[in-house]
Amino acid sequence: MDKVQHFEIPADDMERAKKFYGEAFGWKLADVPQMNYTMAYTSQVDEKHMLKEVGVINGGMLKRTPLAQAPTIAVTVDDINASLEKIKAAGGATASDVMKVGDMGLYAYIKDTEGNVIGVWQNVKKP
Repeated sequence: MDKVQHFEIPADDMERAKKFYGEAFGWKLADVPQMNYTMAYTSQVDEKHMLKEVGVINGGMLKRTPLAQAPTIAVTVDDINASLEKIKAAGGATASDVMKVGDMGLYAYIKDTEGNVIGVWQNVKKP
């Protein structure tokens, strides 16, 4: 069974959004300038950025785009290309090409049968 890995919140004004989520929920926010992304830590992580608590997820914020119009979830899969084929066979569609995200993983947006956009994430397998 594939698991929900993280969430993404789009924003028109990143500074305003970071201020809101930091003040309203106490989230720790960390900019990743080379990705134009802000990590949103909803729970403590260790030195490898792994969650210390079971049953929670962290996420991020990004500038609103045509694909990122509303908050989304991302599902972790073992093989992104095989999962994209399963998604198409189940009546869904790809909404973006597969993107490499640093040395962390591969990511793509898909549309489900109801028109919702979600993310599909594959961790990079470390040697």
